[in-house]
Amino acid sequence: MAFKLAYALCFLLLFLHLPFPTTAQTNKNIRLGSSLTALDNSSFWASPSGEFAFGFQEIGRNSFLLAIWFNKIPEKTIVWSANGNNLVAKGSKVELTADGQFRLNDAVTGEQRWAADSAGTGVSYAAMLDTGNFVLANRSSINLWESFDHPTDTILPLQTLNQTSTLFARYTATNYSKRRFRFALKLDGDLSLYTTHFPLDSVNTIYWSTDTAGCGYQVIFNQSGSIYLTARNRSILNMISNSTVSTRDFYQRATLDYDGVFRHYVYPKSTGSSAAGWLKAWTSMSFIPPNICKTILQETGGGACGYNSICKHDQGTICQCPPGYSFIDPDDVLKGCKKNFISQSCDAASPETDHFYFQEMQHTDWPMSEYENFAFVTEDWCRQACLADCFCAVANFKNGQCWLKGSPLLNGRVDPINGVTGLVKIRKENSTMGPGGGYLKKKDNSTLVVVGSVLLSSSGFLNFLLLLTTYLVVSRIYYRKAKVNQPYLVMNLKYFTYEELEEATNGFKEELGRGGFATVFKGVLGPDKAKCVAVKRLDSMVKESEWEFKAEMSAISKTNHRNLVQLLGYCNEREHRMLVYEFMSNGSLAGFLFGKSP
Repeated sequence: MAFKLAYALCFLLLFLHLPFPTTAQTNKNIRLGSSLTALDNSSFWASPSGEFAFGFQEIGRNSFLLAIWFNKIPEKTIVWSANGNNLVAKGSKVELTADGQFRLNDAVTGEQRWAADSAGTGVSYAAMLDTGNFVLANRSSINLWESFDHPTDTILPLQTLNQTSTLFARYTATNYSKRRFRFALKLDGDLSLYTTHFPLDSVNTIYWSTDTAGCGYQVIFNQSGSIYLTARNRSILNMISNSTVSTRDFYQRATLDYDGVFRHYVYPKSTGSSAAGWLKAWTSMSFIPPNICKTILQETGGGACGYNSICKHDQGTICQCPPGYSFIDPDDVLKGCKKNFISQSCDAASPETDHFYFQEMQHTDWPMSEYENFAFVTEDWCRQACLADCFCAVANFKNGQCWLKGSPLLNGRVDPINGVTGLVKIRKENSTMGPGGGYLKKKDNSTLVVVGSVLLSSSGFLNFLLLLTTYLVVSRIYYRKAKVNQPYLVMNLKYFTYEELEEATNGFKEELGRGGFATVFKGVLGPDKAKCVAVKRLDSMVKESEWEFKAEMSAISKTNHRNLVQLLGYCNEREHRMLVYEFMSNGSLAGFLFGKSP
């Protein structure tokens, strides 16, 4: 009996040490040789409490992101990602190899898409911690690599940002590649929000800063939920967000959102009395800058919402298009707006001033888009000046000042206290908004629309277009073929292809003579190779050879004399120009072909 019990215990121990596939793992440590495969959203390693998970999230169809996310909330909010710029296919694998390498390989290409830079220096295991930090550690539990040191767009409680650390905004809510907004603690100690010269990473415009150059040292997100910048001596230089809720009862994160705003969010946990009554959703506790629409002012770049757009701050950033414009990409409003009408003609003979009207927009401005400024004028004068100027897309008027602005419009924004009137110039027949601000019906009696509809609906017209197109294509092909193959039609002469003459001369092997613009080769023609010929090949890319070719063909083709060598044919195929003569076994063939004295 004792033997059977001992045998069963040994078998159990052996079974526990055998590897077996799992999609979710809650063990504290992840052993060397472990891996995850991108199959669905259930392929992950969870932290001991289950609050965070590391693994694959499907972004779109069969495209996967290696990420860390909040695992106990329905949204599965992502706080870190490895391959936002380069998603991998279904079946791809992230593996902690036996030698401590941690890398992600794509299933389709087999290429390595991402790797932790620990370089396998003594890594013994990996772990997904309850703080949201994923670490690679050695036998002494010293972290050799951690996700907290390589943030993407989010920081979590207990995480710090050191000098040169940078957060970058994702491209859209569902696209995790980098966009143009950055939140960075510079090497000089200044903490700032700035835009880049996208797609480059170089700084374009700083739109918020702590002005702490020379003293800023570290950004701390403490366990109480406060975020602040400290000096090297730990004194607080700038309070970024002072949370009033506990991390015990609320999940917390601070994210540089894709609209360029840095927001501190909280989400109530299931337990905790202080979370009672809160909506089960992420709530913004604070954000910087207070109004990005007014803060971003760029000489180059599209401002907060892109070119030709309008930024409005109302419990968040709202991007809009002016009347007569629409979003370039409705799924990505930060790309800006485009005109829905044809711009005004600059032809002085037809200025089209009567084809446009103005849509008035109060408190709307496009700073730094102006190319003309007029003082001590009326609004009506400003309107007429813009109508008469084909470059003018918008006119702004305030207190006798008139600014004419051209496309693309920069830094568009609504500011209730600026007192500026925006006058958007729109083509009448193509607009959807009338001068009075109401919607206009499309002109059903438009001549072009009626004629176009009749023609396009007529099968006879379509047949005519088809026949016309076929005729033009066939004519063009015939013309080009004739031009390439036989540009000079000469009576009683045979036309040879280059391939035929190359074969007749055995690859232009036997040279009979050479002149200033040509070389003569011996060849044989006919099915039995019985007729000897002399092939005069004119040098390509020489202007004189072109002239000689035309002159010689023209002269000899019109001449018939028993003392002259007979011209049998020619070749004029692309750059190849050759004359084919009867071979003279006696006498000086070269003398005739090159004009030399016997």
